[in-house]
Formats: sequence, structure tokens, C-alpha cells
Amino acid sequence: MSEIKNLQPKAVWENFYDITQIPRPSKQEQQIIEHMKKFGESLGLKTIVDEVGNVIIKKPASPGMENRKGIILQGHLDMVPQKNSDVDHDFEKDPIQAFVDGEWVAAKGTTLGADNGMGVAAAMAVLQDKSLVHGPVEVLMTIDEEAGMTGANNLKAGLLDGDVLINLDSEDEGELYVGCAGGINANIFYTYSEVPLDGDVKAYGLKISGLKGGHSGLDINLGRGNANKLLIRFMKHAVREFGIRLSSINGGGMRNAIPREAVALIVVPADKEKDFLASQKVFTEVFRKELSETEPGLSFTAEPGSLPAVLIDEKTQNSLILGVYACPNGVIRFSDSMPGLIETSTNLASVKSENGKIFVQCLLRSSVDSAKEDLSEMVESVFLLAGAEVTFDGSYPGWKPDMNSKILKTMQNVYEKKYGKIPEIKAIHAGLECGILGGVYTHLDMISFGPTIRFPHSPDEKVHIGSVQKFYDFLTETLKNAPEK
Repeated sequence: MSEIKNLQPKAVWENFYDITQIPRPSKQEQQIIEHMKKFGESLGLKTIVDEVGNVIIKKPASPGMENRKGIILQGHLDMVPQKNSDVDHDFEKDPIQAFVDGEWVAAKGTTLGADNGMGVAAAMAVLQDKSLVHGPVEVLMTIDEEAGMTGANNLKAGLLDGDVLINLDSEDEGELYVGCAGGINANIFYTYSEVPLDGDVKAYGLKISGLKGGHSGLDINLGRGNANKLLIRFMKHAVREFGIRLSSINGGGMRNAIPREAVALIVVPADKEKDFLASQKVFTEVFRKELSETEPGLSFTAEPGSLPAVLIDEKTQNSLILGVYACPNGVIRFSDSMPGLIETSTNLASVKSENGKIFVQCLLRSSVDSAKEDLSEMVESVFLLAGAEVTFDGSYPGWKPDMNSKILKTMQNVYEKKYGKIPEIKAIHAGLECGILGGVYTHLDMISFGPTIRFPHSPDEKVHIGSVQKFYDFLTETLKNAPEK
């Protein structure tokens, strides 16, 4: 038996362990959907799986609580699949290897899936416990939150009955979230010709690795290195000074994860090889010095390789390098109304070449719709000037704070009575599903909270054990004190 199952609250941790054993990367959630369907039905509760795979489980009010407003507990089933390069793990087949590490639970070289497995596990425990006092409860578990908000975007009206939505996808215990950023994907395309090698050249594989990565919203203000930007920075110099040519490039992955690794296969004229390698070592030290505090594990290598069959044509190569180099990345602006809150940011998430195409993707976030539109225009302008095609998709709205929310006041009072202090009220620079769901169910009073999770969307992801007990106790006490109809 896993040691995780012995942690408290036991039901939450047992559910979380079961979730870690079921592969559930975004867009590959069929196994976890089936698990949740069987779970709800095994409890004798009304269980619905809608046409896209969202799971809804409904639990009637406990005796005497029928007059309370119905509460919807909401989380998402998918997780971000990120792993260290030296770890052999297939997210579509293998369970997560979670373990207790002092005061935390982490995973062995991969993302843990506490985002949002802990929220889902807590909601499951509420459904299981017949001793809890609560009004009508519905649990909504959406799909594909991390890769496109597909579940939330396709949830139909009329499936939910509740008046209050409590999102369980925040990551700091003791904080209540009342707003979030909206986002949009920028998709950049280049079409290239394959050209033969010319002259006496040597092949090298360039690799940026050892970066921490992280959540492209929550961690974007930490100053962490972006593997794509670092690799292109060196390549721009190497093209100008040594005439290197690019054969292939592959950097980053998920649009909402700061890219930790990037690789490229290049060739360099043989008579420039020695100077090229010397320059690569200089850049390695420059990168390490610039990022000494935030990226102590940074590695930049140039390894000899086999000559490629073809190269990317020089015009497209140079256009790509200029576009990626110039593209904004990181925090663009902080909020005027909430000090310390990131208002607008962008993450240059991936750069990949294959079969005559190069695909670059950025995730743009902002809590101000006009600022999101402005950033979109900025990114589009950069890449149009750099000869690319640009499209946008996956736009989702932000969630505007309502400081007069009844559930906010209820939860403030409950927390103060239970823990002797008032929880902090915040907005989050991440894409919670509240804005989308509130657009369909316009009457909902919404709030978000959760246990303490650090470094989601990276292999360093971990959840604080003690915070899970407080999170769950706060949740059940909130249900007990739900507002009357």
C-alpha cells in the first residue's frame, strides 16, 4: 500500500492516489472519465457524462439542509504531462510515481497532477461521506482544461442546478480567488523548402536543458529561463558570425508550461568549427551568469552529430530566428488595481519543425480584454514582419471579481471563525474555468480556493500535506454553512 493513502484526510488522499494511477494527460482522459462515472454510480448518485466527456455527479442535501443554495464543486480531470529528459515515463500508459517528501507529496521526475487531482479528490470525498452536513451538492469535473478548456467551453446549459460554484483549482491555502485572467493561443506557421548541404560542414546538436519551467501564468513572474528564447538567442549570433544553417528544431511543449528544453540540429562550416564551439562556451557562461539565481541547473551543450540529409532554406531559417528572437515573452504589465498581480503576460511555448512546416505557439494571458487584444496584435505584427502566417484560437474570457459575492462573505466568516484570521482575497494570473462557466450559467456566484501547490506544470510540482487537511476542513465547513435560498 502506498504511504500516500495513510495521510490525512484519509479519504482525500486515497482518492488522489487512485487518480495518480490512471493516465490522464490532456485530450487523453477516457480512462479517468470512466473511473469517475463508475465512482458516482457506485455511490448510488445521479451521474451524467455529457457529449464531450464532462462528468457531473449529484448528491442530495442532508436532512434539514434542503433550504440551502445548491453548491457546485468544480475541478478538471486532465493533467499537464511534463517530465525530465532522463525519466522513462509514458503519460498515456504509466501511473504517476508519487511519494512523500517531508512535508510535501511530489512525483519522481514528472508532474504530479495535484493540479487538479487534489481538487477532484476532495470533491470525491464529499460525495462519499454520508456524515457530512450540506445542502444540495453537484460535482462538475471537466475535461481538457490544460490544453484548451474544451470541457468548459462545451458545457451545455440546463445540466447544472446549483446557484454557487466553488472552483477547487487554486494553489495557495488561506487565499480566496475571485477573478482570473483570460487567454488566447497565438499559432505561427512557416513553410520551408528542404535544400541540400553545401560545402565542407560539420553537424552539431544544440541543446538547452536543466531549466525549471513551470506554470506559464503562476510562475511567469519568477524570471525563469525560456529554453526557446535562449536557443534562438545563440543561433542568431551564430548565423551572423559563423554562417550556421538549421536542419531541425524542437523546443518546448504544452502551451501553458514554460519551456524547459529545446534542441536544434545545425551545421557549421568546417573552417568556423573551432570559433563556433568557443562561442558556444561563452554563451553558456553568459546564460549561467544571467540566470544564476533562477536557473542553477541550466545546461547548454553542442554535441557532434551525423550530417543531416537536408537543411531548412536560409530565408525561412532567418525569418524564424528573427521572429522568435523579437517575440515578447514574460510579464508585460502588472495590475494597477491589485498591486503585485500580473495583468498581462505571454509564454513563447513551443517551436517545432517537421515535414516542411515550422509551428510556433504562444499563450497570451490578460485580465483586461483590451490588453489581451493589444498583445495579440503585437505578437501578430512581429511574426507577419518575419514572414510567417499567424492565427489565433482557444480564446477564453477572464473572470471579473465580485466583491459583494455572498459565497465570498460566507467563506471569509467561516475561515475567520475556524482559523482566527481572515483569508486573503486575490485574483489569479491563470485560466480558471469560472469565466467560461459563468458565461453559460450567468446566475452563478463563484469563488476558487485550494491547497498549497508549488511549481505546477513542471516535474518539480508538489503539494503541501498539511494544507490539504486545512483545505478539506474549510470546504466541508463551508458546505455546512452554505447560504439559504
